[in-house]
Amino acid sequence: MFEGHDPYLVALSVVIAILGGYTGFGLTARIRGTPDASHRLLLAGAAFFLAIGIWTMHFVGMLAAPLPPGTVYLVLPTIISFLICALVVGISLFFVSVGEPPVSRVVSSAVLLGVGIASMHYVGMHGLSGDFAMTHDNAMVALSVAIAIAAAYGGLRAFLARQGGVQLALSAVAFGVAVSGMHYTAMAGMHLVPPSEGMHHHIEGLAASSQMLALVVTLLCFVIAAGFLLSLVPDPRNKVGATAAAATPQAVSLVTEIPPADAGAASTSPRMRPTPLGGIGQPPRAAPAPRMPVEGADGTHFIDSADVRSVRADAHYTKVHDGTRERMCPWSISEAEAQLDPGLFVRVHRSHIVAIPHVTLVRKEGDGAIVELDGPSPHRVPVSRAKIAEVKARLGLARRNA
Repeated sequence: MFEGHDPYLVALSVVIAILGGYTGFGLTARIRGTPDASHRLLLAGAAFFLAIGIWTMHFVGMLAAPLPPGTVYLVLPTIISFLICALVVGISLFFVSVGEPPVSRVVSSAVLLGVGIASMHYVGMHGLSGDFAMTHDNAMVALSVAIAIAAAYGGLRAFLARQGGVQLALSAVAFGVAVSGMHYTAMAGMHLVPPSEGMHHHIEGLAASSQMLALVVTLLCFVIAAGFLLSLVPDPRNKVGATAAAATPQAVSLVTEIPPADAGAASTSPRMRPTPLGGIGQPPRAAPAPRMPVEGADGTHFIDSADVRSVRADAHYTKVHDGTRERMCPWSISEAEAQLDPGLFVRVHRSHIVAIPHVTLVRKEGDGAIVELDGPSPHRVPVSRAKIAEVKARLGLARRNA
């Protein structure tokens, strides 16, 4: 498969595919929990870097191949090959980024992406022009398409897992190796044969030499490297949680432990439903919803509102935390606020709602604050500065801190 190839360029092509996959998957991991505009921006960035990584890997692999002297690259098919790659990557990521996609949608998106990657490869291959004719082994073509679909499925599963650290790195390595394997499998099935006697090949259209392509590929390698380095910058949304987890001795005096629900009669349990604040002069509201819908792979489930710890905005949807994990809810953050019991839940941030009975800790953090919620997997939620007073009042801390 690699006979006659430059081993250094082959290795470089695999590294580029891995870096492109890591950068793209790293951006997709940040999509959840962002406003809708940022969601679209991150999705476009993920599709761009994945497409750049795949396309650049392909042409680095072409530069590594032992092509006949005088081979040039037709500009139009080369550009079309990149557009095909960018289009199918963007569509596939969009399909699996809406809600919690069922397995059928993930598989169909993987097929679309795999066929698109293979199409990008063969369109780019036929952008080669020189004094030769090109043929392909049908069996190797089918095998390369199957590898591309498998690589696409693995990449989309990594997208849905939204993991970080080691899991993200392993997913990127597997994706880069698989995509590179698809390319070199297809190359193994390609044959360049001399033209028939008396026939001469004429170049039609704008063409670029191997040296010109090498310059373009070098520039794109720098783009991928820059994107990879930027993807290593910590997500600013995680800064709040990280700083809250590392409370310094100076900050201990600002920490207030909230007694559990059964520690005293004044505590509020999920079974108790106190009267909402500020009810005078407000129009009557509908009865609170006793359950919240959450999406699963097999359909819509319902969980008791008393088990909900927090609700987090996620584009047009929300994420509901039940003390163990987060699950997708079809309600928007505003709809969730309207449906939940205001005596138990309070919107502490434009993107967060918390269940007051489950709060176990509150701590001032910068201009705002942080509350921790109980459960098998305790988690922390930011409180905006404008909501601190209301949260303290609901927790019975206003008089103590006055």
